[in-house]
Amino acid sequence: MTVATVGVHIVDILARPVEHIPEGQDTVLVDQIRLTAAGAAAGTAVDLVKLGNDVVTMGAVGDDELGDFLLAVLAKRGVDVSRLARRTGEQTAASILPIRPDGGRPSFHVPGANLGVTLADLDAETLRGARAVHLGGMDVTFGLGDPAFFGLLDELRAGGALVTLDLLSELPDLLGMARAFLPHVDYVLPNESQALLMTGAADVPAAARALLAEGPRGVLVTLGAEGSLVVTSAGETHVPALKTDVADTTGCGDAYCAGFITGLLHGQDVITAARWGTAAAARVASGLGSDAGLTDLPATLALL
Repeated sequence: MTVATVGVHIVDILARPVEHIPEGQDTVLVDQIRLTAAGAAAGTAVDLVKLGNDVVTMGAVGDDELGDFLLAVLAKRGVDVSRLARRTGEQTAASILPIRPDGGRPSFHVPGANLGVTLADLDAETLRGARAVHLGGMDVTFGLGDPAFFGLLDELRAGGALVTLDLLSELPDLLGMARAFLPHVDYVLPNESQALLMTGAADVPAAARALLAEGPRGVLVTLGAEGSLVVTSAGETHVPALKTDVADTTGCGDAYCAGFITGLLHGQDVITAARWGTAAAARVASGLGSDAGLTDLPATLALL
């Protein structure tokens, strides 16, 4: 496989537009409802496939109907789910997302089987065969904060694999634990809030520099409509967002990661790869759900 994604797998149930939650048992009509494969591992895996990569994903889901759906939709999108563990009697992680008219997305979430993922759930030999490994949501997959897993990541990097890290929560304690991964990855891609909460810094550039000092080759902080900030040992570069009609911001961070990874695997430099990520995020923002609007690599790069 070209890329292995490891970590959080979620079923998203989305509705838009939602201006308010009705009182009592009242009904509000909406334009669209979708169920999608989401989460920092599953959502990114789908986007990576759409951008032309062969992808295997690893983590855990329950043995419930939501798990059945998640495996089916991932397989339909072309993701190899043969290494995805199923937990007997556990709930598959899921979110209900009422999408506001401006694209904002409050959520109702159950973390489910994601919380129990450990190194034993991963196929080390498959990881050793990947050109890139994307870690999605290490702040909530507590069992992967394991010295043995850190050793495996170091081994993969020494063998030439690219290792990237994205996060899920905005809880300071969880994000603080995720800092242990930083010496063992090449690039970390937090959003603005996560970067600030992880470091306690006063602004995004200071937060990115603080994260860079802990070991990765680069830090890419996504800034929503403001684009992203790329910080490496060579300096700091602001990559502006692309203008698009925003329908829903769900999954834009996952798409950015997928575009960035794809760019690096195509031999692009870090800034150009960040622009590929920006284009992928713009595509996803144009529709409902974590994979909406994203079709293939040529159409994505056409935005640039």
